[in-house]
Amino acid sequence: MTLATTQVAGDAVGAEPVEAGVAPGSRRRDVVLWVDGVTVSFDGFKALDNLTLTLDAGELRCIIGPNGAGKTTLMDVMTGKTRPDIGGVFLGARDFDLTKRSENEITRLGIGRKFQRPTVFQGHTVFENLELAVAGNKGVLATLFGRLRKTQRERIEQALETIGLRDQRGRRAGLLSHGHKQWLEIGMLLCLDPKVLLIDEPVAGMTHQETDRTAELLQSLAGERTVVVVEHDMDFVRKIARQVTVLHEGRVLAEGSMENVQNDPHVIEVYLGT
Repeated sequence: MTLATTQVAGDAVGAEPVEAGVAPGSRRRDVVLWVDGVTVSFDGFKALDNLTLTLDAGELRCIIGPNGAGKTTLMDVMTGKTRPDIGGVFLGARDFDLTKRSENEITRLGIGRKFQRPTVFQGHTVFENLELAVAGNKGVLATLFGRLRKTQRERIEQALETIGLRDQRGRRAGLLSHGHKQWLEIGMLLCLDPKVLLIDEPVAGMTHQETDRTAELLQSLAGERTVVVVEHDMDFVRKIARQVTVLHEGRVLAEGSMENVQNDPHVIEVYLGT
């Protein structure tokens, strides 16, 4: 697992982008992330097809859709793993086009991503995992035998409190339950102080109790940061959803409250069923 701390150089303010016909200055100032007219093709197949999406500061957004709808590709583009054929991804009012940045730079700018399978350092304790995250790429030995700054220790303690693992701080990560490992990885992302958290299928394989706790955790994170959850478990989505985006064939099929989305005839036809 790579913990990115690459220093970003040359963060000059760019001009307002107009790739998708959006007039300069027309974006709301509370938009933290703007996917603008993005198309991604793989061997002639359009995984994303002129997709435009905006995320507001502090919101909790659920992204749903059938397999092949473009959910993973969208997250790949947001984090720099995949470069679009056309279009851009812009961070806040300063208009950094993330598609021109490396994955490490994007992490540094405040986009954190958690994959479905938890990726933690199994042989290290919960605290050491968070310590490695907050210290970045200094190296395992240098980090574990180094001295934490006061602000770093405070960030770790806050993460432990948020994810509910304060009592497990000395436990090896490999001995944690699946749900606790998921929370630990979320805590590791929090140590990087992201503006946007991208969370991929967080409750897969969890117990009912862990699922309920995860719902509470994700809801608590929204507000201070933007939280985007990709999930197939509709019961879980109903628990946490404030705003839902439905993708289909690389485009936004519907968007709105869960009530409106689940009653949309097009969504019912292609995804939810009867």
